[in-house]
Amino acid sequence: MSQQQLGRGPLSSRQPGPPPPAPDEEPPDGSPPARFVGWLGGLGCAAAGYGVFQFLFSVLPDSLDGSAARYLISGVSGLGTSVAAWLAAALLRARTAAAAAPAADPAQAGAVGTAAMAPDAPGPLPRVFASAYDTLVDQVSVVDDPQRGRLTGWPHSLGEDSPSRPTPVGTAYGLHIMLDLGMPDGRLSTGDLVDTLWRLRLPDGGWSARSQGSEARPEVTALVLGALARAGTSADRLAAEVDRCASGFTRQLDRAGRESTHVVTTVLRGLLRAAPRSEVLPLLREALADGAIGDPRRDHLRCWGYRLQPPYGRPSPLHTAQAVVALDRAARVLGEDGDARATRARTAREDGIRWLLSCPDAPHDTCPDLENLHEEVRRPRTDDPSHHEVLNVRHFTASWLVRALLTPGALELARADGLEDEWRVRLDGAVAAVWAGQTDGIWFWRLGGSAEQRRPMWMTYQGLSALRAHAVWMYQPGG
Repeated sequence: MSQQQLGRGPLSSRQPGPPPPAPDEEPPDGSPPARFVGWLGGLGCAAAGYGVFQFLFSVLPDSLDGSAARYLISGVSGLGTSVAAWLAAALLRARTAAAAAPAADPAQAGAVGTAAMAPDAPGPLPRVFASAYDTLVDQVSVVDDPQRGRLTGWPHSLGEDSPSRPTPVGTAYGLHIMLDLGMPDGRLSTGDLVDTLWRLRLPDGGWSARSQGSEARPEVTALVLGALARAGTSADRLAAEVDRCASGFTRQLDRAGRESTHVVTTVLRGLLRAAPRSEVLPLLREALADGAIGDPRRDHLRCWGYRLQPPYGRPSPLHTAQAVVALDRAARVLGEDGDARATRARTAREDGIRWLLSCPDAPHDTCPDLENLHEEVRRPRTDDPSHHEVLNVRHFTASWLVRALLTPGALELARADGLEDEWRVRLDGAVAAVWAGQTDGIWFWRLGGSAEQRRPMWMTYQGLSALRAHAVWMYQPGG
């Protein structure tokens, strides 16, 4: 999505150009030398060259070796003058045309597939937000459960064929969306969504995804806790669940989760919202930073694969972006100064940003760095360790790159390293890819090579969140 589609430009990228000259004014390059060059070009290249030829032929001394030499010198000089006059006049015309171009076509500054709008006309983003809100309101599921009471929320995906019971994952992402959109009317109640998430808590505490059964998992628990904290649930009410989540997320009890970049970053982000003073946060940050790997294909910059322990897997833009977002949030909550471990985390985060900016492929709205991913998190079942619980995780890569590049630390680093142009090009490409994936504010995930498409709640949340963050960054008062 271009800056023009949003109707605003970033503070540092759109500087007002010179106003077009009025019909009775000189062009911007109206100095005396420029007027002379224009006058000289107006005589005609041939006329200027012939005048020089005649002048030189008349003043060259007869002592030169015959008339042939005088003709040769005069002719070459005249020809050179003709060429110089033609080039100077062409340059002046080109400069004048370039100065007037913005006034002639204001929509040429990068808008893609959109008509020029009046300066005070709203962009398409408000319509997208309104459409998304209407769709979620229309498809909210309200179920009276005999054991849990009334549940108000969403399943994992919109439009599921099976009975649409609210799930912790779908409802948590729906709550995040509503908070992003500001709950513009009373058709949905934040309180109902919060109550539903508490009612969906497992009997022994915590939350799990629909495919994970009755055992709480830290990544889902942290997701729900983050949404509840953002909606205003008190720290006292969250405390027991925070402790249960943190105490169960150890290498001894959940080795697969602690070695997964996706799981660790999800838990870290959720607990930073729900329990910013938790003692587990520095440990998770350290584990995440220590899991970075060097990439010889990109100047040995550190990045992340899908695992934090060997085998790490291939360097992954998706997991690198997730790590950058989590480490940037941790830096703001925990700080990055005065501690060797915090310094290592900052160095790893900054290398991850540089790695994202070093993508060698183009164009950056369709490059391989933006490809969506699918991974599995496999855990031994506690009731039968010979079998594994498999959590299928799909990733909207472009939205993560937008969020990573819009972290405060990313822009600061790009400016300090002289990489602001690279940062801007890659951000614009990622935003364009996010924008292209939505229809009326809802994002679709195609299943494999089939024609079947789903509308997962997490994907719509990530798409809307990325576009909202980009619009906030680009907003220019009075622009």
